Amino acid sequence: MPVLIAACAFAMTLVGGVVAQHIGDRRHLVLGLAAGLMLGVVGFDLLPEALETQPRVVFGVPAALLMFVAGFLALHIIERSVAIHRAHEGEYAPHAHGHGHAHDPVKGIGITAAAALVGHSVMDGFAIGAAFQAGSTVGIVVAIAVVAHDFADGFNTYTITRMYGNGQRRAQLLLGADAIAPVAGAAVTLAFTIPSGALGLYLGFFAGFLLYLATSDILPEAHSPHPSSSTLLCTVAGTGIMWLVIGLAD
Repeated sequence: MPVLIAACAFAMTLVGGVVAQHIGDRRHLVLGLAAGLMLGVVGFDLLPEALETQPRVVFGVPAALLMFVAGFLALHIIERSVAIHRAHEGEYAPHAHGHGHAHDPVKGIGITAAAALVGHSVMDGFAIGAAFQAGSTVGIVVAIAVVAHDFADGFNTYTITRMYGNGQRRAQLLLGADAIAPVAGAAVTLAFTIPSGALGLYLGFFAGFLLYLATSDILPEAHSPHPSSSTLLCTVAGTGIMWLVIGLAD
């Protein structure tokens, strides 16, 4: 049963990626919506789940929140260390040193971000499998939430990969990996389960990673070429959609 439901997540992830791929000149709206979806996932899903599964407090601060800040800072340090240069048109220019060799480090950031989303999707599959081990009712509720927000996962995986200058084929390959990931995660839980404490720390770290992407990269990119109220409305709508999805699942 968990693997079968994870197959639904596979389909929803692909649908999200296809929508992002064929949006055309409405890219700024896509980015605005993607940022809103990511903010909603962080605030309404990842952080609450991280705090619930990892209640440990370290020197007055929940361990999950420490990992949340660590995830945010980790991506910030990575970006600063490779000296990313963003053009106003939304395209990245190669970075050249005095000896004449050009570098284009930002593609790796896009791949890293998409890989993190793939890892998150594996954990989605784990979550489905573990929930069904606790009982059918719990499993169905968790499955509804996972399948619903896997649309956003596919949407974000394709969008982030392309936004950082990677080709369409590479973005499609990562989208495919993201779609397969929850099925693989659910299959693994047939053999063993993940300790809840470790899962909470991972979710906290990933939440910080996503928050940085949404606020430091995707939102500025969305508003740079098209500073419009429609982009802002898409961002607000994205957070509202995730609130609705999670609320219905609960």
